[in-house]
Amino acid sequence: MIPLDVPTNTELDQLCVNTIRTLAMDGVQKANSGHPGAPMGLAPVAYLLWDKFLMHNPQNPQWANRDRFVLSGGHGSMLLYSLLHLTGYDLPMEELQKFRQWGSKTPGHPEYGLTPGVEVTTGPLGQGLATSVGMAISERWLAARYNQPGHEVVDFRTFAICGDGDMMEGVSSEAASLAGHLGLNKLLWIYDNNKITIEGKTSLAFSEDVALRFKAYGWFVQHVTDVNDIKALNRAIKKAQKQTYKPSLLIVDSHIGYGAPTKQDTHGAHGEPLGEDEIRKTKERYGWNPDAKFLVPDEVAAHMRKALRRGKKAEKEWNAAFDAYAQANPALAAEWRALQAGELPAGWDKDIPVFPADPKGLASRESSGKVLNAVAKNVPWLIGGAADLTPSTKTLISGGGDFANGNYAGRNMHYGVREHAMTAINNGLALCKLRSYGSGFLIFSDYARGSLRLSALMELPVLHIFTHDSIGVGEDGPTHQPIEQVASLRAIPNMIVIRPGDANEVSETWRVAMQEKEHPVALILSRQAMPTLDRTKYAAASGLAQGAYILADCDGTPDIILIGTGSEVSLCIEAFEKLKAEGVKARVVSMPSPELFERQPKEYRDQVLPPAVRKRLAVEAGSSLGWRSYIGLDGEVICRSKFGASAPLKEVMKQFGFTADNVYQTAKTLLAS
Repeated sequence: MIPLDVPTNTELDQLCVNTIRTLAMDGVQKANSGHPGAPMGLAPVAYLLWDKFLMHNPQNPQWANRDRFVLSGGHGSMLLYSLLHLTGYDLPMEELQKFRQWGSKTPGHPEYGLTPGVEVTTGPLGQGLATSVGMAISERWLAARYNQPGHEVVDFRTFAICGDGDMMEGVSSEAASLAGHLGLNKLLWIYDNNKITIEGKTSLAFSEDVALRFKAYGWFVQHVTDVNDIKALNRAIKKAQKQTYKPSLLIVDSHIGYGAPTKQDTHGAHGEPLGEDEIRKTKERYGWNPDAKFLVPDEVAAHMRKALRRGKKAEKEWNAAFDAYAQANPALAAEWRALQAGELPAGWDKDIPVFPADPKGLASRESSGKVLNAVAKNVPWLIGGAADLTPSTKTLISGGGDFANGNYAGRNMHYGVREHAMTAINNGLALCKLRSYGSGFLIFSDYARGSLRLSALMELPVLHIFTHDSIGVGEDGPTHQPIEQVASLRAIPNMIVIRPGDANEVSETWRVAMQEKEHPVALILSRQAMPTLDRTKYAAASGLAQGAYILADCDGTPDIILIGTGSEVSLCIEAFEKLKAEGVKARVVSMPSPELFERQPKEYRDQVLPPAVRKRLAVEAGSSLGWRSYIGLDGEVICRSKFGASAPLKEVMKQFGFTADNVYQTAKTLLAS
């Protein structure tokens, strides 16, 4: 067993560190659930960071120029909760004592929007690190746009603490590679090198030289061999902050479950309570009262709560600086205020085009590109890009410039072939109030799944633009033809999925997406052209904002309802015209977004889909999952639930039944049944 303190540490520092450790132990033990080991090992570096380096205001967790702190290993949440409580956030001791309990502000993993001071939801390893890159990018972009000579109102840093598991996850590597390429010098990752995972020692599956890897990425790398040496940590963090061209990685060697007589440096300290007897013995080794639970010594409380005064002073000084900035730069100041409030500029949508009727039409990726540029012209903080697919996804902001090392004012992000990191980074941008978008082929949404889910969990208004949306991809074949992806995205709570049926529905998609403040929106767009419908003949205006609407109708109650999305809407229209010519009373419903449709009053939903009309046919070039809710037991769905095939577009669609004639014939059969 190693010594339990470092001679160079002050007595007060050591007392604060041990307070954090014992709070974590007690919280996990009381809950009979949780992860005490990481907080016990990391307490010295976390304490130092929060006490000496982190610029924040506990009384205003949303202060715009605060430093960002990310606990990427979210399982160690009691470390963060202890720091938030001790520094004066609205997290009283009662909440620490309700760790992992129903209705508490201290859930098992940190949740953005629930606990004051939690910057990002973490838990799935690697996500916090990748999101922190988005935060660091935000600082660089905001500084480039808003800082003016003599008036620097943007100047914050992003800190993240991570562990061995974070380092193993691919999303971390994707994000680290991009961060080094971009030279994000205000980003610091602190790597807890405790060499223990759930299964045992990391040597079971992990033996790489992390320092060399990050040097290859272009990072500034340091190594402190004893996490308990606060002076050494202090020197290392100061060196990191002096970097002007590189992000920093600080590797710290620690001991999981530090001080626990039988569980230190074992996987037994990772994810379960230590037990009352082990806790008593550990506290005795700390020189702590073994009978005290959730103890915060008075001198620790007084010292840590100085963060309140520091934070209040820092924000007051910043507010004064911003007032001077606003006097000198009123237009930029107004823009900044709107951005921070989540508001859109007046007239933001005035240039969104109305597309003329056209039987040949446009691919929805093409029309989306036009609308994107119409919106970007009036919303200067709309930024984003693609996973190396901008020419294909049509997501370039014309004249927006490239965000790059040396040009941080650019609005076009180049993420490289990194779908997972791209999506997490966009979450980070959104957490810093930017309107971010990322794009790629729909089939590769699977690569971004973890980050997509966190977009929805955090209720972030990120725009996820997915093109090449179906078997209509054609010759690229089944590896690139989405089948289950749309249904999979619709299954994510809080995710709004929109698959527009023509160019004017695309325009409305962007109106809806840009005005959404609490949910991510997935735009599902086609590679192939779709007819632009004649709005003098069919519904005069798109009802996309309602999720579904009557596009074409008969007099009176219909005998059959055809429901389509995306490129299949035009097939329903063609079949409708054939049925109409035969005297069949039919209705076409365009349903680009079931999520938006479910938001509508029951009266509206029953008007669009009358319960009495039981003959319903849904058409979508993808999985049938979810459609039974709208077609009922008597309805049918033309779908594709098996993998696709490589062939020209028209042949693929014909072979798999996505033709107007098949829609018509299926409708006739359904009517006759």
